[in-house]
Amino acid sequence: MIGLLEVPINNLFSVQLLSWSNGQPLLRLVREAVFMVEQGVSAEMEWDGLDEACQHALALSATGDAIGCGRISPEGHIGRIAVLPAWRGKRVGSSLLESLLGYARSQHYAQVDLSAQIQAVPFYWHFNFSEVGEIFMDANMPHIKMQLSLEHC
Repeated sequence: MIGLLEVPINNLFSVQLLSWSNGQPLLRLVREAVFMVEQGVSAEMEWDGLDEACQHALALSATGDAIGCGRISPEGHIGRIAVLPAWRGKRVGSSLLESLLGYARSQHYAQVDLSAQIQAVPFYWHFNFSEVGEIFMDANMPHIKMQLSLEHC
């Protein structure tokens, strides 16, 4: 195991919490495939220099292939949640978010926030996130800030 915590979700995949230094090659594979190739995000925008300070979640298939990832900053900002196309709709994204929220609760964060792509807003509603503010553009895609209070969870 390369992470701090490994949670077998089912017989198809597991999710690990790990540092950037322990997971960089696999985390990069997923983010490059989803954000840079599929969504056209530039390398300059994707590699923002914040990864070293973040806690990362990595989803691995039963055969050990990287299939999804996400991160949470020390300030409680969740981001870079990505799932390879073949694995979408199989609870990989939900499992990644659940792992990151579990980490936030273990660190006693009062709340977390994220910048959701507009088409992903209903996904975050399932976790009780609420929209805050106005729609804005990031990497040429519409986003909205969302937040979740963890104080009563």
